[in-house]
Amino acid sequence: MKTNMLILFFVGIATMATAQKTEPVTTTPEQIVREFLFAVQQGDHEKLKTLLHPNVQWEQPGNNRLSGTKRSMAEVFEMGRIMGEWSEKTVKLAAIRHYGVTGNTVAVQLRWTAAQPTGNVLDVSNIDIYTVENGKITHVKIYSENILQEDRFWGK
Repeated sequence: MKTNMLILFFVGIATMATAQKTEPVTTTPEQIVREFLFAVQQGDHEKLKTLLHPNVQWEQPGNNRLSGTKRSMAEVFEMGRIMGEWSEKTVKLAAIRHYGVTGNTVAVQLRWTAAQPTGNVLDVSNIDIYTVENGKITHVKIYSENILQEDRFWGK
């Protein structure tokens, strides 16, 4: 009887160990970018930190106070903080329209909106190009549909 119980005990442990083994989850570049954009919409900074590479290169177009290349996650988060401040926290990723994927590069059409107390309004579509390596976004380049509107809204 004791032998049978020991056998059942060890079989149970082996079964539990086998059941706990999981196949590694393969996350595609598109999935990473989708998670990133959803986290942007939700304001989930902790999730954003898990998806951006610490040394991400972010190319922000135009000739305004936010334009230029950001060279780290910290600089990208600072740009986002400033966007929120200058727009009285109205800046919003209003729509995610299309995804296109080639290898580890994902192109996305987005629509951004914001308003300032002065009545200045931002309503612009962008094409964002994301490069994903080892499960992290390493490079982002933004192409604006209306850079003059963005320059007016964000100022010099």
